Amino acid sequence: MRSAVQPLQRCVGDVDRFADEVWGRRAWVHGPTADGFEDLLSLDGVDELLTQHSLRSPAFRLVRDGRTVPLSDCTRTARIGGTSVSGVADPARVLAAVEDGATLVLQGLHRYWPPLVGFCRELELELGHPCQVNAYVTPPGAQGLRPHTDSHDVFVLQAFGSKSWQVWPAPAADAGDTGDTEADGVEDVELRAGMALYLPTGTRHAARAQHVVSGHLTVGIHPTRWRDLIESAVARVLREPAWDAPLPVRYHRQPESVADELRRQLKQVGAQLMAADPVEPVGERVERFLTTRPPVLRGGLLDRLRLSTLDDTTRVRRRAGSVCELRAGDAGVLRVLLGDRELRVPDRLEPAMREIAAARGTVTVGDLAGGLDETSRLVLVRRLVREGLLEVVDA
Repeated sequence: MRSAVQPLQRCVGDVDRFADEVWGRRAWVHGPTADGFEDLLSLDGVDELLTQHSLRSPAFRLVRDGRTVPLSDCTRTARIGGTSVSGVADPARVLAAVEDGATLVLQGLHRYWPPLVGFCRELELELGHPCQVNAYVTPPGAQGLRPHTDSHDVFVLQAFGSKSWQVWPAPAADAGDTGDTEADGVEDVELRAGMALYLPTGTRHAARAQHVVSGHLTVGIHPTRWRDLIESAVARVLREPAWDAPLPVRYHRQPESVADELRRQLKQVGAQLMAADPVEPVGERVERFLTTRPPVLRGGLLDRLRLSTLDDTTRVRRRAGSVCELRAGDAGVLRVLLGDRELRVPDRLEPAMREIAAARGTVTVGDLAGGLDETSRLVLVRRLVREGLLEVVDA
């Protein structure tokens, strides 16, 4: 059963404290929670994925004592139609490897495992940073990966069983206040089912052998950094043709004079940066995030096949995980950011679009605002169903 608690709160508990004191600074342990994480992935779910879904590399891999098991030891070639497909998981050999102490890694679950598709989508919209999810299933007494660091932030969500972790202080550890739920500076962390561990980028960590089977989800968070915005702002300044001028002839013979000139030009760049509008690179980054998320189209086939039956009495609603952000465009144009793309519509549709964007429940087509006639309402709703923003609600 899906939890009613928002994904970020499930991972960290006190969202405000996490955002203000923990994010990007230090490790953090939360839980165990009442809901746990088994709704996202259970041992039975792992069994189903492995034995019934014909997983193909790189959707899975096996790791034993820090080394990846060769694909030839756990895959086979299958035929789909008249085509041979290599790298398909051989369930019997994978099961035998896990029994023998290998950790099963399920990769990219945010792309195809329904509970995690929705969870990851909502989590990244809360964070404002892209997320991905892998799962690690380790048998008793085994160890998968050796001590290592990641180039992105991580939430470790213990779905079932338990696992012991070693966590080194974050590179830029903040001594701060230490409470019962913080893992900063703690070497040993025991994660039980329903507990979560946050690790900032570069935090050295390792999972140790445990006495029971363990299944945990690693949510990789790829944060947009201040460096990205600064690079964007600098790139805007450097677009000016003046910076395309070549270095002088024989510059390699006079490095000191070239360095003096570079010093002058750097001051000029600095002055231009100080005068630049910071709103533009921030807005550009926000729009990139809101137009590059994976599409949310579950149920889209059924909806498209009944578009011809829509009328003013049809009820529709925002699809779960959908994005609908409105921006002014060129004259006469309204830009709609849909998460995975941008849609441009006539600006006369803005009242209806604002009503749809704000909707938290069902909306009847005939009740849409904006002075649209019946034909215009149906054209708009059909378009938004095709785009994945709206779904048709059964009577």
